[in-house]
Amino acid sequence: MSLENRDFFFMKNLVGIQGVIGSFHHIVTTQYFENKAIIKEFLSFDDLVESLVNEKCNYAVMALENSIAGSLIPNYALIDENNLHIVGEKYLDIQHNLICLQGQDLSDINEVHSHPMALLQCKNFFKKHLHIKLVEDKDTAQVAKRISENKLQNVAAIASDLAAEIYSLKIIKKSIQTIKHNETRFVILQKFSNKNIDNISKASIKFELDHKRGSLAAILNVVSDCKLNLTKIQSLPKIDTPWVYSFFIDITFEKFKDYKKAKSIMSIMAKDFKVLGEYENGKR
Repeated sequence: MSLENRDFFFMKNLVGIQGVIGSFHHIVTTQYFENKAIIKEFLSFDDLVESLVNEKCNYAVMALENSIAGSLIPNYALIDENNLHIVGEKYLDIQHNLICLQGQDLSDINEVHSHPMALLQCKNFFKKHLHIKLVEDKDTAQVAKRISENKLQNVAAIASDLAAEIYSLKIIKKSIQTIKHNETRFVILQKFSNKNIDNISKASIKFELDHKRGSLAAILNVVSDCKLNLTKIQSLPKIDTPWVYSFFIDITFEKFKDYKKAKSIMSIMAKDFKVLGEYENGKR
């Protein structure tokens, strides 16, 4: 996409994020939209999705999976149930920092408040500091903001270095996540599908299969035969039909015609076949 077209494309970007300014969703938004987005904050993914469905936002940025903690399974359901469309993706290196009020050190901290996913990704660090109470919260950056505004002593947050900078907090320990290379995949969502097929090299698809031997293998053979690369497969149970599962897959491809051929075959083979998004591969 030319720079001129990108400028036009991003002119009216009202983008919803889960969390507040300084969160990782905020960082992804500024990078993906090249600082040309007007950001709206939502403290839950449900509220974020509702804003997009009701057209209070043009886009929504949503974390979908993490290289340490795995998939955020409820978010797959939110995308599917609300018929949202993935129009892009962004991978972000997540560096979790322990931050608190200026003038405090690690020995002063009695409690750490953060999102459950962040706490999970840093569990080994806290095994060495058993005196610290871990408290689950809605958002990493929101905790940082609260500590700053309320001058909370002896309380720390797990958050980005941007959050520490924005809320004038002290980083007392950098990169406390268990695995140092910690990456999260975020998707860019719209209410309506992306009609521009330029640069499309990845697709997210959902389908159901009969309880027949080899039914999933047959679908995967189509992926292979059509020269596609399966990068993700996730199953979710159907709440209203016990022991029936929906499958969510991500596939990448070099040629759109190969994907188009595979899509036409899979749509015949599978039940409730649905394209959740066709977009540019963020790993290229």
